[in-house]
Amino acid sequence: MRSCAPNGEPLSLLERTRSVDCTAQVCETVARIGVAADEAEAIGLLRLTIERLGADEATFTSFIRDDATLSSYRCLLACNPLWGAAYARHGWCADDPWLHHAMQSSDPIRTSDMAPDESRQRIVVEAAAEYGFRSAVIVPAPSSAGQSRVGVLCIGSATAGYFDDDGFAYVKPLLRGLAMELHDWWHQRLKRALIARAHITDGDLALLRYEAHGHSSKVIAVALHTEAKTIDCRFQRLNGKLGVANRRDAVRLGKLYGLI
Repeated sequence: MRSCAPNGEPLSLLERTRSVDCTAQVCETVARIGVAADEAEAIGLLRLTIERLGADEATFTSFIRDDATLSSYRCLLACNPLWGAAYARHGWCADDPWLHHAMQSSDPIRTSDMAPDESRQRIVVEAAAEYGFRSAVIVPAPSSAGQSRVGVLCIGSATAGYFDDDGFAYVKPLLRGLAMELHDWWHQRLKRALIARAHITDGDLALLRYEAHGHSSKVIAVALHTEAKTIDCRFQRLNGKLGVANRRDAVRLGKLYGLI
């Protein structure tokens, strides 16, 4: 429930962010995200954070491009579930100007400062407004993998212009921290899921690290006190586990998911 000023009006963003209590409460929930046990707990903490900021809705999207043709999107939805359903049904991820911004920039931006480039992008923005994102902040969560792995946090308010006052300058660093904590949490979760699904062993990880440093099968074999043909066989099995064609792709995937 939103806090109100003495005159009964809801607090503005600036009034909230000037409060020491608000900042402390937001930092407390953000700090807990890293140890969230599952998606439900992470979403609960995200929802609690936005409530403390006086916002209404939030989404966090993790985008991973495994290669030139295969991309995956995973979302945490602390918002009206109908928005998530509409987003998926219409395939708006391909035309989402907020995700596009996160792939091009690391700077948080208010939607009032953005101008969608195409009609389909405008459709996405207009639809979002109907589901509680009339005023919103878009917060990129970059990674060392560049455009192959990015995250984007969207914080929305049903109140038009809510994020347009001077409180935006105070809330930006808090939202940067929130976005990066969510991004790191998702990344670690995806890493563990890949290791479990593909039955990746410590020996497999050692092979990937040798390959990442450019070592040949002969050099790796010497280091592991075996034969080069044994190393080749082990790589063939590892490639099969990861569903890739060769050792170079195995290393690329390993770096993308943080295995090495």
